[in-house]
Amino acid sequence: MAAEKLRRTGRALRRPPAALARRVRRATHAQGAGESGLGRLIELHAVNSAGDMLITVALASTIFFSVPTGEARGRVALYLLVTMAPFALLAPVIGPLLDRVPHGRRAAMAAAMLARALLALALSGAVAGGGLELYPAALGVLVSSKAYGVVRSAVVPRLLPARVPLVKANSRVTLAGLLATGAAAPVAAGLHLVGEAWPLYGAFAVFVLGTFLSFLLDPKVDSAKGEGTALLAAGEPQAAHETEPAARRRRRPGLRTVGSSVVHGLAANASLRALSGFLTFFLAFLLREQPLDGHHPAFLLALVAGAAGAGNATGTAIGAWLRSRAPEAIIVCVLCVAVGVAVLAAVLLKTPTVAAVAATAGVAQALGKLSLDALIQRDVPEHVRTSAFARSETLLQCSWVAGGTVGIALPLWGTLGMGVAAGIVALGCFTSVRGLVSAARRGTPHPRVA
Repeated sequence: MAAEKLRRTGRALRRPPAALARRVRRATHAQGAGESGLGRLIELHAVNSAGDMLITVALASTIFFSVPTGEARGRVALYLLVTMAPFALLAPVIGPLLDRVPHGRRAAMAAAMLARALLALALSGAVAGGGLELYPAALGVLVSSKAYGVVRSAVVPRLLPARVPLVKANSRVTLAGLLATGAAAPVAAGLHLVGEAWPLYGAFAVFVLGTFLSFLLDPKVDSAKGEGTALLAAGEPQAAHETEPAARRRRRPGLRTVGSSVVHGLAANASLRALSGFLTFFLAFLLREQPLDGHHPAFLLALVAGAAGAGNATGTAIGAWLRSRAPEAIIVCVLCVAVGVAVLAAVLLKTPTVAAVAATAGVAQALGKLSLDALIQRDVPEHVRTSAFARSETLLQCSWVAGGTVGIALPLWGTLGMGVAAGIVALGCFTSVRGLVSAARRGTPHPRVA
């Protein structure tokens, strides 16, 4: 009798997790994602995001990421420089290196996971005492995370279901990451209560799981079948007698040579990323020293941060819902909306308008980045796609740092700040909207690899 009761209890305890797992699997494998292999990539990205959140929570209490309220602007500027360190390796080293191993994409993603698992263990010994090994290990985590992101973006087109556009596929992957991050946050907080190193132990286990899941991706991720042979410079076709490796050596890859859509999409996203960096630091100083409408600074900062986060999640969800196959049109729309809301905030500087600017910046940045990824995946030849992603990520991070630097240096005058925010996005409109509209009207073929 006791044994039967134990079996019933065990079955009752297994039912909720099993039911949840089935629902997650149905969601990730919907619309042909299971057959194409995209579903497994979505699940892998969720694991990746959960592990990153565990490490972020563990490091939040250390001097590496802590920026006290009264910190001098010079220290904040130093923090901006620290965030650039991973990208110093990403564009000139990691991107071209991954281009040379197209048959090892699963291994590259597994290596990025395993590196973070080992670095999490290294961090666990330093996080409590703040030892010097904390800094190189934390930067190594950032580099590995960005390297994984570059490869993940590059392989999405190979796993694309037949009737799912690239923007929607990118949104589904990103949305899974956001949901996993939200689920992992309370778990990480609970582990942190047990001990400062426990979130890092959890991250080790999660990234080890991610290492194995990387090898379970569809084998066509590593296949060379269907790789494009187009050159990166228009107007110079490959000679009939010339082999593809020779053509690649003859032409060095560059983002300026891959088509107007990618170039103008980069310019637009650079302005949106600069807007995000500007608002992050300008509003952090402004609302702390000059609270709006008599509200407490802590309330205002939480409101703006929440609005930005909600906007980012909303933009990702919209991207998953949209059926549009024209990423150029999406970028133009979010640019115009961002300019309008920033101008409104400059004219009417109130708590609701400032929150609206933060939320709009979040939506615009999410949709703009998803559309840019789709443009690169669509228009850039596969043999240089990873380095294209690496270079674009570097440019966008530089834009965020530049915007943050302006936000730190600007006088704390709200109307001036919102005017500068509007000017940043207006510059992006001036440099990119005409080219994006022209490209959308011409139409671009959507190559699909086997």
